[in-house]
Amino acid sequence: MEELEGMIERAVDIAFKDDKFYFKCYNYLKDSKATRAFTRKFIDSQTAGGLALTISDLDAYIKGGSDPEHQMLREAYGYLGKPRARKIRKYLYSILEGAWMYEKERKPGRKKRSK
Repeated sequence: MEELEGMIERAVDIAFKDDKFYFKCYNYLKDSKATRAFTRKFIDSQTAGGLALTISDLDAYIKGGSDPEHQMLREAYGYLGKPRARKIRKYLYSILEGAWMYEKERKPGRKKRSK
C-alpha cells in the first residue's frame, strides 16, 4: 500500500511541477495483480481522500467566484492558470477512476458477457 501511495504522491508532484502525466492507476493495479481488498483499502485511504479534496479545490478554482474561499483558491492555484488546472484535475480524477474501475472489475462472481 505504501508503495502505491508513494507513487501517486510523486505522480501528483510531477503533474503540478512539470505537466507530465505518466502514472496510470488502473494499469498499475492490473499489472501488479492487486486484490479487490487492496484496491478497496487504497480507495478508502487518506491519499485517495487527499486526491478527492484537491480535485474539489481545482473544480472550485476553475469555476471561480468572488467570495473569500475562491480568493484563497486563486492564491493557491492561480499560478497554474485555468487551462492547466483543468488538465491536472482531469489527470487526478483519472487516477481515482482507474482504482474504482479496477475494484469494480475484481468483483467476485461471473463476468457479464459483452455482446
